[in-house]
Amino acid sequence: MKVMIYTDGAARGNPEGPGGFGTVLEYTDTKGVLHTKEISKGYKRTTNNRMELMAAIAGLEALNRPCEVELYSDSKYLVDAFNQRWIDGWLKKNWKRGKNEPVKNIDLWKRLLKAKEPHNVSFFWVKGHDGHPQNERCDTLATTAADGDDLSVDEGLEI
Repeated sequence: MKVMIYTDGAARGNPEGPGGFGTVLEYTDTKGVLHTKEISKGYKRTTNNRMELMAAIAGLEALNRPCEVELYSDSKYLVDAFNQRWIDGWLKKNWKRGKNEPVKNIDLWKRLLKAKEPHNVSFFWVKGHDGHPQNERCDTLATTAADGDDLSVDEGLEI
């Protein structure tokens, strides 16, 4: 089964303020019916990169069987980490981000690697705020999530 995952993080540029993420999963069942599952979570005191990673993790962890996944994000940090193999260097070769600066978000990178393990995942960058309908949809969901600190899940059908 092929699943499209659209993610977005919204820390609103203020690590001390509200943040959150939105994730939208879309897939077509064997009868050709399109299904959507939305996951959002609000957080306090976090950063945008962490929100982007958590959005991707939430989408992949929502899948209860191995799938072919296309994951779309407006975070070049997230997409480039996989497409340009940064993640291999950071975790396996102990790269640094600049002069002796430790890599941030290692806990989330490890969790994301584990979440993607059973799936065939392709990461795609979608330029944010350019009117792309799926990106705008995720922006709206993430902003709503950022306004609260409660989990909101539309259960829908199991994938």
